[in-house]
Amino acid sequence: MKIVLTNDDGHDEPGLTALYRGVLSMGEVIIVAPRDPQSSAGHRVTLKEPIRVEKISSFKYVVDGSPADCTRLALKHFAPSADWLIAGINPGANLGTDVYQSGTVAAAREAAILGYKAIAISQYIAPDQKINWEVTGQHVTKILSRVMKKTLNHGQFWNINIPHPVTASSVLEYQFCRLDKNSHEYTYQKNSDQYQYTGIIHNRPRTTGKDVDVCFGGQISITLLDI
Repeated sequence: MKIVLTNDDGHDEPGLTALYRGVLSMGEVIIVAPRDPQSSAGHRVTLKEPIRVEKISSFKYVVDGSPADCTRLALKHFAPSADWLIAGINPGANLGTDVYQSGTVAAAREAAILGYKAIAISQYIAPDQKINWEVTGQHVTKILSRVMKKTLNHGQFWNINIPHPVTASSVLEYQFCRLDKNSHEYTYQKNSDQYQYTGIIHNRPRTTGKDVDVCFGGQISITLLDI
């Protein structure tokens, strides 16, 4: 099995490293990831300018572009025979309407558009907590072994969010659930001619049984998305 990995935080971020270690035993792994952080880049793609790519190892390409650019280059040039594209592990949840601004989810969505099987994975961060990437990687490996056995139709992909905090001994339940369509509660603070976004993700509205509620409630949320 050939797996392409990417993310939206940059090629040297710990979430990508944890994902790489978690899937290495599954087959051949190729990393095609952005050089710089691209969080909240959404589904932006580069069309008019050339995209610089640096091959820094036998299996890793660093791209001066967006997460969706990385997916396109990976599946069109570097690994067109890939079986899966997995994006993550994002430090922070991509739940509900987050999926429309997330570079992580966009990378997986682009793979689905191109006809490939894809998964976006994110780690929710509880207030005043830090991520233990080794532990997160262990839980991601376990849930991937289940999800990758499921059938995906053309244009479909998985969005997975890991709850927080978790330990190595945590026995995490998982739930297949739908996307929560509630919008964020946020404001903009005005300072002269500048406006600063202010919002608290932990206090967002949530609907019982939807992905936000499932993940915030301590279970792994698994949502099937369509392009």
